[in-house]
Amino acid sequence: MVAAEAKKAAAAAAELIFKELRLPQQRLYDGVVFPLILSPYTNINIPPSNNHLHNSVSSFSESVRTHKSWLEDRLHEAGAILFRGFHVDSAEDFNEVVEAFDFEELPYIGGAAPRNKVVGRVFTANESPPDQKIPFHHEMAQVLEFPSKLFFFCDIEPASGGETAIVLSHIIYQRMKDKYPEFVQQLEEHGLIYTRVLSEDDDNSSPIGRGWKSTFLTDDRKIAEERAAKIGTRLEWLGDIVKSVMGPIPAIRIDRSRQRKVWFNSMVIAYTSYDDARNDPTKAVQFGDGRPVPGDIVLDCVRILDEESVAIPWQKGDVLLIDNWAILHSRRSFVPPRRVLASLCK
Repeated sequence: MVAAEAKKAAAAAAELIFKELRLPQQRLYDGVVFPLILSPYTNINIPPSNNHLHNSVSSFSESVRTHKSWLEDRLHEAGAILFRGFHVDSAEDFNEVVEAFDFEELPYIGGAAPRNKVVGRVFTANESPPDQKIPFHHEMAQVLEFPSKLFFFCDIEPASGGETAIVLSHIIYQRMKDKYPEFVQQLEEHGLIYTRVLSEDDDNSSPIGRGWKSTFLTDDRKIAEERAAKIGTRLEWLGDIVKSVMGPIPAIRIDRSRQRKVWFNSMVIAYTSYDDARNDPTKAVQFGDGRPVPGDIVLDCVRILDEESVAIPWQKGDVLLIDNWAILHSRRSFVPPRRVLASLCK
């Protein structure tokens, strides 16, 4: 009883700081708005100069620290939170907000996307060309150690397009199970194997162009092999390039905090976009027992993902917090300029 009252009081205090916004792109699932959008609560009787959330990113960060438990509860409920209007104006500001949440940092080892460090815990998001769409995926679902949460920050909003679309993973699991029960059963029994050929150095012309040196944060092949093994990956050297074989690894996982199964894989992105001078996407993913996945079902999954997705246009200063256990995300093609930064958390 006392705990319930304390939680209610904490929520009331947080709601004096954070106000929910509604946009037409949001969806409603089981009575929960997806995603949650929070903006600074504005008291019309207080001048902006005296309203602390309008003054600086430091005030926003302090509010995050004060109300972290409430924010985590809301994230657990909604799966994603978009913070809009909080004076996050630079990569340094974004890094301060990430650190305010105090989630442990996850080193970016094993991911396919080329990324460059900007400041502190902040990296560029996938730097592939703007005309290339990045399909839906859970972040780093193809390796054993993946982030539980990730942040995105809009530093420069796109001229058009470029949304980071999101979708609830358990909804995709249920729709795929209803339509393709035998296929989903095979995924649950055998998992998936992902294959990717890496160059020595990064290739920013490819959405999967991260070279093996930056993938494993070393230029020593032996160390690369050791680090690959820790994330369930086997390396086969082919001169200066290397073939990485990841798995078998689960394609369906149980989100234990919510007690539901989720579509936790990178099947769609591997099958449709592991395509560059080194890679053939039709050979990039297969069942854990070595059989090919049926292309027609994979492509229908693309359609289902798009049907269930939410894509809110970026605005300068937006911060998007995603629970990687609950949400798949993608990037739509765009007209430059666009600069979106990211940070990964254990």
